[in-house]
Amino acid sequence: MSSPSILIEDRPLSPGWFTWEERLRDDKPSENPAAATSPGAPIVPVPAPVILDHLAAALDPIPVAQEERRLRPIVDRRLCTIAGILCSLNLLDSGVLASAAVTSMLGDLGLDLGNRFSIAIFIFTVASIAFQLPSTIAVRTFGPRRWFAAITFSFGLITLCTGFVTTWKQIIALRILLGAATSGIYPGLTCLISAWYPRREQQLRFAFMQSGEVIILATGTLVNYSLHRHANGYRGLESWRWMFIVQGLCTCIIGIATYWWMVDFPENSFKSFKFMTPAEASIVSRRIMTDRDDLRAKPFSLGKVLVHAKDPKVWAFACLFFLQNIVTTALAYFVTIILEKGLGYSSNMAIILSAPPYYYAVIPVLASSWFADRFRVRAPVIAFNAVCMIAGFAILGFVEDSQARYVGVFLSTGAYVANWAALSAYQANNITGQWKRVFTAAICTMFNGAGGIAGSFIVRNIEAPLYTTAVWVSIGAHVLMIIIIILLSLHLWTENHTKRLDIHLEDTMGFRYTY
Repeated sequence: MSSPSILIEDRPLSPGWFTWEERLRDDKPSENPAAATSPGAPIVPVPAPVILDHLAAALDPIPVAQEERRLRPIVDRRLCTIAGILCSLNLLDSGVLASAAVTSMLGDLGLDLGNRFSIAIFIFTVASIAFQLPSTIAVRTFGPRRWFAAITFSFGLITLCTGFVTTWKQIIALRILLGAATSGIYPGLTCLISAWYPRREQQLRFAFMQSGEVIILATGTLVNYSLHRHANGYRGLESWRWMFIVQGLCTCIIGIATYWWMVDFPENSFKSFKFMTPAEASIVSRRIMTDRDDLRAKPFSLGKVLVHAKDPKVWAFACLFFLQNIVTTALAYFVTIILEKGLGYSSNMAIILSAPPYYYAVIPVLASSWFADRFRVRAPVIAFNAVCMIAGFAILGFVEDSQARYVGVFLSTGAYVANWAALSAYQANNITGQWKRVFTAAICTMFNGAGGIAGSFIVRNIEAPLYTTAVWVSIGAHVLMIIIIILLSLHLWTENHTKRLDIHLEDTMGFRYTY
């Protein structure tokens, strides 16, 4: 009597939210290798990683699952920390510019005339959008260690030079260079983090990155306050110049350290400085192959990147980032102006009071992301954060009491920081393929930048203290976000259920959308 046969496939089963053990347990009997036990049973396709995991578990005294649990916090500490630092340095530009805006900088450089200050923000965003896709491709082409180290040192040097400008035209020129240098940070890190973790673990890791980002951003704001108070006139330089000089120097130093601190993509992680052995890298890589089968990037060609523009989901995700950043830019760049001119605080107090909302934001971003990963949901969390944002701006815009309006700043800041992690996970969970991941991250960040352009014009000084335009645009943007989330999630749900028999969503066997 013939013995059962097993065919090992190169394409692994991609079980979506489930581990392969859960998938084999829950799937139909004909799809379970254990079912092929009777004589003459047909050949049963079994994913290669399943066989490898069985062999590894049999040969290695330490179970594979235990090794995965041991390696996960190692990756968290090494990758999420530097990702948070680099993202914060990217955003410190908005923090230092916001803090400098309530000093003598606007008058010293002539930025207080007309819309010059808004143009300084606008031109930075335009340059960033223009270089978004090529810089994100470069992360994959040259490797994260080289590319992130190079661009971080570059934008640190540009920030430092900003402390020595004498005219508004010079600062405009430097901000064009700064936008180009920083363009690859956020989309590149989004690609890198999503490449390292299965989809069920991604939102909390984006939250770790966002937490480090906002903590450093808030701390940078307090440093700016200290410089404004104690360094004004030191060595003949105004306080706002010291803000740019100090933060530029810190960024240059971190840029140099990034070359050794940053890790490579999982398949090359053993090449990173004192990080993983080839055996450990293999275990991490196997997790990704089991989850979605897109560990390695195909050979690069521009056509393989641009072809993903045909997918309407990419543009839906991009629109969500556009709407999100309208509010983000308004708060990040103008919160000190709102506190000073809208709520009546002094310039020093405005700088100090702009920091606590960012410290508070760590709580909602970690809590909502833990909930999202624990219960494997994305869209409901995004919608909840959008409602919180609407409530925060309603308080900020329609309540007269200054203390209550400051609470609105807390609520709005916490909601938008939490939604950065949620939106990043939402798009990363619903695409496969390294070049599609690069394209989607770049397009989302480009639309995010376009939202920044819009956001730089909605906070108008002539509308102080109520800022009616900013309030209504922010509320309307988040109402529209909720509508898009509902429609997109219904589409993903329909795709999952109508193609249950044809399981090749995203050209990946067993892939299921998450919402």
